[in-house]
Amino acid sequence: MQKNESNDEVPVLSITHWTKELFSFSLRRPKSFRFSAGEFVMLGLTTDEGKQILRAYSIASPTWSDALMFYSINIKNGPLTSRLSKIRASDGVILKRKSTGTLILDALKPGKRLFLFSTGTGFAPFASIIREPETYQKFEKIILTHTCRETPDLAFSQMVLKQRENDGLLSKGDIASLDYYPTVTRDEPTSDIKSGRITDLILSEEFFVDLNIKNLFSASDRVMLCGSQSFNKQMKDILIGRGFVEGSINVPGDFVLEKAFVGG
Repeated sequence: MQKNESNDEVPVLSITHWTKELFSFSLRRPKSFRFSAGEFVMLGLTTDEGKQILRAYSIASPTWSDALMFYSINIKNGPLTSRLSKIRASDGVILKRKSTGTLILDALKPGKRLFLFSTGTGFAPFASIIREPETYQKFEKIILTHTCRETPDLAFSQMVLKQRENDGLLSKGDIASLDYYPTVTRDEPTSDIKSGRITDLILSEEFFVDLNIKNLFSASDRVMLCGSQSFNKQMKDILIGRGFVEGSINVPGDFVLEKAFVGG
């Protein structure tokens, strides 16, 4: 890997491999770099031929952290992720200094409950949002879901939840106001992990029964979506069918979804 030789590059602090395909890594945060929880940024590597390979990555660390954390899947033969999975501490990674995205609290109208629905590496932006005190100031209840294929794929989100409890910035009430609802599609359920796609569990209303909460209501509930394109589309259809209106930074609404995807 190339060392930090460019103004666009920042040093790698650490990398963790959660499964054969899933890994997270942290970069040293430039002092001038600012972002809002839930945003993404372009990052990547420089090839031996001097070409930059860049992809959109949601920032998984909170805005107050000195490190920038990212969560990725290693796509076989992917021009970026296959190389990114091999980085080591002190290597250089390209970090563009402009963050953006729709998964920010300001894109939602005020509400009482905030639902964060994620699949796979789509959990990343919510890893930032659930560690921000502002989230708990704006919403009375947070319901966080993470759907993966197999149980080991949930390791990253479970780690983030433990970090959240030790941050020291959230009150005991804040921590208790979040419900975590993990599901797997290819493994057997356990006492803590449900089996099934979150969309099916919502439509069957098992999701609401399991958490002992009321159904989704556009008048008081706000929703963020981040997952595969098919998941986002199905969830969007479910929400629109229940009267939810999609929001944006300029016109806040009842729900927002991430439209940037890592392409390899």
